[in-house]
Amino acid sequence: MRHQPRGDSRGILDPRRLLREVRFRRRLPAAALRPYVELYWLIDWELDEPFEQRVLPHPAVNLVFQHSGGDSRETAEVAGVGRELFRITLTGTGGVSGVQFRPGGFRPFWRRPVAELTGERRPLAAGLVAGRRPCAGTDDERCAALDDLLLAWNPRPDPSTAEAMALAEEIRVDRGVLRVDDLARRHGTTTRRLQRLFLDQVGVGPKWVIRRYRVQEAIEQAAGGPVDWAALAADLGYADQAHLVREFTAATGISPTAYARSLSRPASAR
Repeated sequence: MRHQPRGDSRGILDPRRLLREVRFRRRLPAAALRPYVELYWLIDWELDEPFEQRVLPHPAVNLVFQHSGGDSRETAEVAGVGRELFRITLTGTGGVSGVQFRPGGFRPFWRRPVAELTGERRPLAAGLVAGRRPCAGTDDERCAALDDLLLAWNPRPDPSTAEAMALAEEIRVDRGVLRVDDLARRHGTTTRRLQRLFLDQVGVGPKWVIRRYRVQEAIEQAAGGPVDWAALAADLGYADQAHLVREFTAATGISPTAYARSLSRPASAR
């Protein structure tokens, strides 16, 4: 089990600008929650000009608590797996405390098929957050409020959840996982069963998870410096460079080379 939250910027378009414009931190949840929760993410901002952030979502559910301006009230919502590029424009002052679950990790809290939430953002029932202020106080206090909230939901271990989370993690870390039927054979099961398992536990099918992690890896590589796109396409299992370009552009709305050029421009020109 990790003792530090992951440090990659997968899915964040222009991560260096994000760190210039806002205070962004990641924290681990309480030990009892770590089988299900990837990390807490905390953001605070004081902006003179509007700032648009773009994120290609992970195959994961998030809880999002936000306040802005002088309003002491917080909004709370459950964000299912997002299939499309997520854009948000931040203005003035505000803060967010977020919970990113592991792919499949929200199922023990939700206790219903997670596909019901895919592509949706739903207000969190007031009774689930009454008396708690996940956006108030120090980072430790904010994380403690999130811990209390999630522990009160009393998640229960489930073999299907554990299987789905393990398979999703295998897809994330093993670049050799390129096809669902290969993954099914590796684990002595069928593609149909994996499809049902992922829709119930993760919210999207395993093929979608494979494709999303590959595009996120390409974004991460582009943000890190010059890229040999043909070599990267082969490394990530695309048929050729054109295949990578099509999927990258469809997911982000910009071609890989245009994206890489945008990161090299001075901050004042973006």
